[in-house]
Amino acid sequence: MSATPGPNAVAVVLAAGLGTRVGADGNKAYLRIAGRSMVAWSIDTLTRVPGIARTVLVFRRGELELARDTLRQEVPTATVEFVEGGDSRHASESNVLRHLADDIDAGSVDVVVIHDAARPVAGPDMFVTALSIAREFGGAIPAIPIADVIRTGDGEHVESLTGSATLVRVQTPQAFRAPALLQAYRAAEREGFEGTDTSSCVETFTDMEVRTFRGEQRNLKVTYAPDIAVAERLLTRR
Repeated sequence: MSATPGPNAVAVVLAAGLGTRVGADGNKAYLRIAGRSMVAWSIDTLTRVPGIARTVLVFRRGELELARDTLRQEVPTATVEFVEGGDSRHASESNVLRHLADDIDAGSVDVVVIHDAARPVAGPDMFVTALSIAREFGGAIPAIPIADVIRTGDGEHVESLTGSATLVRVQTPQAFRAPALLQAYRAAEREGFEGTDTSSCVETFTDMEVRTFRGEQRNLKVTYAPDIAVAERLLTRR
């Protein structure tokens, strides 16, 4: 249950993927950049975000000990819950929401914030903004306007959620009111629906308003080998 009285936010860090494009031998979430793993950078950031009462790490099947040992060594003061991920992003998020379902239904969790471990540079301010917007409107997604892109199925290059001709690259952290988010994933399970990202499921099964806010260029997703050097420079400066 929640650590403090009243509704609280839960932050979820997704670390159940692979690292084939970045050249990692295994899960790229545990690549060390600027002295610690990417997942540890994200967890450490969350310890400094006001309003986040609980943090959940979604680990890849078979990596629970790796996840625990990494955080014990690199972020020893953090209190983290662990949930096993699924075979896709959607499945991993479904597992997390099952883990949180009783607390959401009881009203002790009001917002769920979703973040990719592969975005280790995101600072506390982005989480604070996402949380504030989600509490006011329903959902919050950071986005960077870009040109000359096409819509893809990876959940990152999409048309502007405002309906304008502008195209955006969406980022994490993304935040959503917990009851509607749980409702969406329960409906998705009934319908056999699997979204490319969190917002696609929310938009399909709820009428929750999802607002975009200005993302940050430096909040890169470490996807390819050159990204590691960029993230290293940014984290070293921070």
